[in-house]
Amino acid sequence: MSTETITATTDALRQARIAVLGYGSQGRAHALNLRDSGLDVVIGLRPGGPTSAKAAADGFSVLTPAEAVQGADLIAVLTPDMVQATLYNEVIAPNAKPGAALLFAHGFNVHFKTIEPRYDIDVVLVAPKGPGALVRREYEIGRGVPCLFAVHQDASGQAREKALAYAAGLGGARALLIETDFKEETETDLFGEQAVLCGGASELVINGFETLVEAGYKPEIAYYEVMHELKLIVDLLYEGGLAKMLSFISETAQYGDYTRGPRVVDAGTKDRMREVLKDIQEGRFAREWTAEHAAGLPNYSAYKQKDLDHPIEQVGSRLRARMPWLSSGA
Repeated sequence: MSTETITATTDALRQARIAVLGYGSQGRAHALNLRDSGLDVVIGLRPGGPTSAKAAADGFSVLTPAEAVQGADLIAVLTPDMVQATLYNEVIAPNAKPGAALLFAHGFNVHFKTIEPRYDIDVVLVAPKGPGALVRREYEIGRGVPCLFAVHQDASGQAREKALAYAAGLGGARALLIETDFKEETETDLFGEQAVLCGGASELVINGFETLVEAGYKPEIAYYEVMHELKLIVDLLYEGGLAKMLSFISETAQYGDYTRGPRVVDAGTKDRMREVLKDIQEGRFAREWTAEHAAGLPNYSAYKQKDLDHPIEQVGSRLRARMPWLSSGA
């Protein structure tokens, strides 16, 4: 694996037909960028589905998933993780031609063997490191979002070239291409979501809010301190790492960071992060999530409702209504 500069063009897909299955945030961005890069793109969606009209309005030929897969040289699976196995078994496996490439933006189903691809097709991954809106916006202004890419199965002898061409079509070659494998992409992506970006950050915010309110401080002030102002810090970290964040906060805040932060997130936290990672690596999380989805999401729904009913959401809703710049994009 390497992070040296990798150059790529769309040449390997110049004569190919690309079937994009799914037209959500990533699906739409991928399809538009690939088309604007001169590639032949069709969209595969359920007839009458909520995104069919949007894809048609964007000027794409919208086919059923089976019709889109038949004859496609590359099939981009951009549907939610938990429906991909059924989509593969019922639509892709019976209709994909030998030598076609099957492309994912996240390796979950292949890595955890929920999908076991046919031996005669290429299996690759291209994962832009940003939401679909950013992937599209950066492309339109002549830049690109960095992409991870990987080859799981090379039936045609050209799988890597196809993955690089797809990444170039998205605009990723304008920024940075990093070669990885399905294991590394899947396990690090899940860990980031669970331990830091979603699970870790939201629990830190909720517990900070509860600590202040339980100590007698106004919920509104607690919300501003632990939720609202988090954006300032995240933006600074995003734009320039720890160095920029430290250069923009006060010396008082810096000293509190250095001396109190490790008391909150300590060696015990890191040990529990290792446990979360082990659950991912050994497949326990994947089995649990797959079973939860198959059961109709009873625990997922209860967890989500608990978050939505938390006092921080009630307070936040009232406060955000007084911040018109949030809806104006200012």
